[in-house]
Amino acid sequence: MQRIEPVTAETTPPRSVDLLAAVKRQMGGVPNILATMARSPAALGGYIGLSGALAQGRFDGKLRERIALAVAGANACDYCASAHSTLAGMAGIEADEIARNLGGRSADPRAEAALTFARRVLETRGRVADSDLAAAREAGFDDEEIVEIVGHAVLNIFTNYFNHVAGTEIDFPLVRSTTVAA
Repeated sequence: MQRIEPVTAETTPPRSVDLLAAVKRQMGGVPNILATMARSPAALGGYIGLSGALAQGRFDGKLRERIALAVAGANACDYCASAHSTLAGMAGIEADEIARNLGGRSADPRAEAALTFARRVLETRGRVADSDLAAAREAGFDDEEIVEIVGHAVLNIFTNYFNHVAGTEIDFPLVRSTTVAA
């Protein structure tokens, strides 16, 4: 059951109106997570801002979706597992790879290194070991890309935790996260 209700046309805070209109133009609709996040124009604007900035980074849409899936799996967020499985499929990622990504794995060695590092960020609450950084660098990630992996991990932690708190109703084809958070 949804514990924080999404906004309606009558209840949308004025500062969220333009943000939701931009989302609707870009996506063709407004997912429940963003309609619910719109309760706070500051939170919605922050999410959209960081998401947009990271989308202009070094990673293509496939790697961004893979990181989102790995974080959703680690945090047992069915909403994000469902949303990012749909988006990953639209980006051309096959179903078996999506399932691997939810478990923090990939058939692509470079992508797997990114997912491993992102999950280490989660597991250690950002206190990764020197060996974790060395492994990411050995896989070919430079410091700019390592910072972006952290950014993507944190962005997705926000959405995972938001959905846990709000009880966001899933409005994508249902995908259960494959990892139960510890």
